[in-house]
Parts: sequence; C-alpha cells; structure tokens
Amino acid sequence: MTKLVLISRDFDLSHLAPAILRAAPELEVTLHGREDAADAEVAVCWNPPVGAIAALPKLRLVHSIAAGVDNILTDPSLPGVPVCRVVDPRHARGMGEFVTWGVLHFHRQLDRVISNQRDENWFRFEQRDPSTCSVGVMGLGEIGSRVATDLHRLGFAVRGWARRARDLPGIETFEGSQGLEPFLQGTDILVCLLPLTDETRGILNARTFDALRPGAKLIHVGRGEHLVPGDLLSALNEERISGAIVDVFPNEPLPRGDPFWRAKNMIVTPHMASVASPDTIGLQVAENVRRLVKGEALHNVVDVALGY
Repeated sequence: MTKLVLISRDFDLSHLAPAILRAAPELEVTLHGREDAADAEVAVCWNPPVGAIAALPKLRLVHSIAAGVDNILTDPSLPGVPVCRVVDPRHARGMGEFVTWGVLHFHRQLDRVISNQRDENWFRFEQRDPSTCSVGVMGLGEIGSRVATDLHRLGFAVRGWARRARDLPGIETFEGSQGLEPFLQGTDILVCLLPLTDETRGILNARTFDALRPGAKLIHVGRGEHLVPGDLLSALNEERISGAIVDVFPNEPLPRGDPFWRAKNMIVTPHMASVASPDTIGLQVAENVRRLVKGEALHNVVDVALGY
C-alpha cells in the first residue's frame, strides 16, 4: 500500500484526504507531523516547511495541489524526485472569469462609481469602446493565453508578454527582457499571470509601474512574491497607479493591520481568483501515484530548472 503525506506550513490540507481516497481507495493518507508520516512515498504539498520533504527517506514523488510549484521549489533541501502539479481546465476558466471582472470593473469605471456613491455624487461616466483600452497580460502559458484570448473576444486591445515568443491570433506579443518596456508602455490595465522564477520575483516594482501608461491599473493574480509591496503602495498614493485588484500577497493570509487593507483605490481579495476543487486534486494525485507504482510516465511533470 502506497502512503501519501499531506504537508503544508500554513494551511490544513486534511480536507483533501477524503477526495484522494475516493479516487484511489487503495492508498493510505496521513498528515505531516504524525509518527507514521516518515514512511510516506508521496508528499502532497502546498507551501511545505523547509526540510519537511527531505525528511522523508522513502520519498518517490512530490505533488503540488495547484498549478504553482514555486512554494515547493524554493526549498534548498528538495530531493531529486519528480515534482508534479495539478492542471485543471476549470482553473483557467475561473481565472478568466476573475480577470474579466477586474478588467470590466476598471474599463466601465466602476471604481470611480463606487467612490462617487460614498460621496453621494450622482455622475454618469462616458461609456468607452473596449478597443480603446489596452490590456497587457504578463505570462502567456496555458492560463495566460486563455485569459488574453477571452479579453480579445470581448473587443479589448490585448497585448501579451512572456519569456519566449508566442503567437496568439489578434494579440500583439512581446518577449524577453528586451520586450518588457515596450509592452508596458502601451498598457492601460496590467494583468500579472506569470510563474514565479528568479527572473520574475519582484517584477511588480516601481520601475514596472513607472513604465505603464499614466493612470494605469493593476490586476495581480500571479504569485505573491512577484509584488514589491512598498512600491505598489507608493504608486497608488502618488497616483502613478490609479487602481489595483490584488489577489495574492507575499505573506498570506494578509495580516490584520497590513497597509494593503486600507490602501488607496485598491481591492484586496483572499487568493480566490481560481482554485482547483478537492475532487480534481484527488483524481490527479491518484492517477499519478498509480502511474508511479506501475513505472509509467507521470502527468504534468514540472521542469525544475525552469520552475514550472
């Protein structure tokens, strides 16, 4: 019987055990910290404590419960076993819904309408054609490409930036470090959907914000560590950025009293843009464990060198 251990520093993953066992009743599931966890061959993780994975002598597979794996790969003691992630088509759809809401929120000037409501000010803003609004999507992987395509279908002028060249019908694309500034200079609403790598860590910084069109908006649904918090707060206070929707933060849950809670023209959401369901996680973990046992190729294996 193959044993799995659920490991997280910040979150209770015990709710995933029933979903994994429904998908594969032959497995045994335990929790990090229990005495029997040392025998686990598979670690199912989200933000595991440093060293927790390396402490498993029988380990054969590490499996993220989400598309992101940066919270696992940052552990310098990570052993040389395969790392897999969850890929859920509904995850891309959910992210598309969230980003589309954010873009429409800013494009239809609902941020200004809400401010007017607080001031009891009745004023109808001009309705603009979406083609006049340039939305820049950072990250054109599976999810970013879906989001960019959805926005293009709604009539927005969409541009995208990625590490490597991409070809998306109707979307102007930029690539590499040489393409970043031209990409930013033509962007009204910036959407961050990048993976977290050494190159993208801290990319949402003062230099990036200053390169955007005056009064630009930010929708951040990538990884918390992409953001330099003080730079965004300064950009909002100085109105170099005129609005932001931020769903992910360097420290989560966002602590009480954090300046972001009351930041000017900013909406804070609790890392809710899109989340895979427990059943989806259970099915994909179970399938990869079965493949591991049979010696078959695993699904959604991460390139550790690239970070995704």
